[in-house]
Amino acid sequence: MVTFLCFCRLHCIMGNLAAVLIITFCHFPWICRFAKIHISVSEPIIPFRETITKPPKVDMVNEEIGKQQKVAVIHQAKEDQSKIPEGIQVDSDGLITMTTPNKLATLSVRALPLPEAVTQILEENSDLIRSMEQLTSSLNEGKNTQVIHQKTQDKIWEFKGKLEQHLTGRKWRNTVDQIWSFGPRKCGPNILVSQSEDFQNSVWTAPASRASKEARRYRDFGNSIVSGFQLATLSGPMCEEPLMGVCFVLEKWDLSKFEEQAVSERENQEQSDQAGEPQGEGKAHHERQEPQGGYAEPLEKRTSQKADPSVADCYGPFSGQLIATMKEACRYALQVKPQRLMAAMYTCDIMATSEVLGRVYAVLSKREGRVLQEEMKEGTDVFIIKAVLPVAESFGFADEIRKRTSGLASPQLVFSHWEVIPSDPFWVPTTEEEYLHFGEKADSENQARKYMNAVRKRKGLSVEEKIVEHAEKQRTLGRNK
Repeated sequence: MVTFLCFCRLHCIMGNLAAVLIITFCHFPWICRFAKIHISVSEPIIPFRETITKPPKVDMVNEEIGKQQKVAVIHQAKEDQSKIPEGIQVDSDGLITMTTPNKLATLSVRALPLPEAVTQILEENSDLIRSMEQLTSSLNEGKNTQVIHQKTQDKIWEFKGKLEQHLTGRKWRNTVDQIWSFGPRKCGPNILVSQSEDFQNSVWTAPASRASKEARRYRDFGNSIVSGFQLATLSGPMCEEPLMGVCFVLEKWDLSKFEEQAVSERENQEQSDQAGEPQGEGKAHHERQEPQGGYAEPLEKRTSQKADPSVADCYGPFSGQLIATMKEACRYALQVKPQRLMAAMYTCDIMATSEVLGRVYAVLSKREGRVLQEEMKEGTDVFIIKAVLPVAESFGFADEIRKRTSGLASPQLVFSHWEVIPSDPFWVPTTEEEYLHFGEKADSENQARKYMNAVRKRKGLSVEEKIVEHAEKQRTLGRNK
């Protein structure tokens, strides 16, 4: 017994030692070199978010848009038009109108940027939104949730009041009452608003208990619309990263053609049933005596397909078509708006002496950092610097700042927030002033494009890069000049 206990204790010690060794090898590669252990380490995975912003009022050279002379051919407008395929209607205000592959339903979706305060409120109340979703699903299943409802009711109404306080103005009128879903994963910082007159649903009201077949069908179609919204917010069009701070407005949802086809199919089925009744009992008796493996099963399938056009459609189930159409409509609604990347930001607290203050600022500016506050500690010559630094530029930051300052500055990094990168990843010069300032190549480094291409390469997506760009000189084959 004592031997067994000693063996168990030794096994636990060896397991903990193995874990410590793995962590040590990852942090200290020279140990792996002497231990002759090969560990392959990939590049760090950096999260980003995608969003949209309001149209800019000034261009890249700080000239007011609309008053300067435009170039005859605007490359950016051509690229934006080429992204939208044929058959999709685009309004001047960014309203996207799409139809399902079977041409039986039409969706009209618009994308709007949410205010920063609303996005922050949605992030802070993600747990409450998740509990609201659980409450709605339990009500759909018919469970008694009176206790849960009493505990969360005050928080829900307080959350709704905060949204109404910040979503004010003509553009956001009655938007809070029309919120249909949150996304992604039904608890994210994006909202789906239903302004369609044909179908109304809201996260604040309990679903009505309707037992009719048509009501169940419309509710299932509503679930398909929400599923398409969830897929669209989970991966954006730029680099398949989640969306943040976007409001999708479903302004139109037309199912009249689907209803007409369903009615016509039902009438045809009733006429075929009435035409088959007066043919006599002998034929019916003869049909009953036919073998089961013959024509009985195909006839049943044929009648079920006539009754439900969503099954008989060659494009697949109608609910699946709604999911795909809603997802694509949301993605196209994003692409017609000014798209931006959002980077995760660290709060950087640095303690440094006055001798190395300039070197600290040089390292911060090199890594796209921004100083927020600087104050001197009383009674000493130490300065306390508070800055923000992108997570993508933070790798090796502590080692570099210690090396440049000879160990006189020590940074401390803590995650703070998400921040919009101001540069447009798809920007090309369009005005005469921009052509004069940046040139026709416009090959200056674009931080947002660099991040976007890095994420697309990591995910195996296509990247618009050339092996040789702007070649100006070519060597001859005879001589190496």
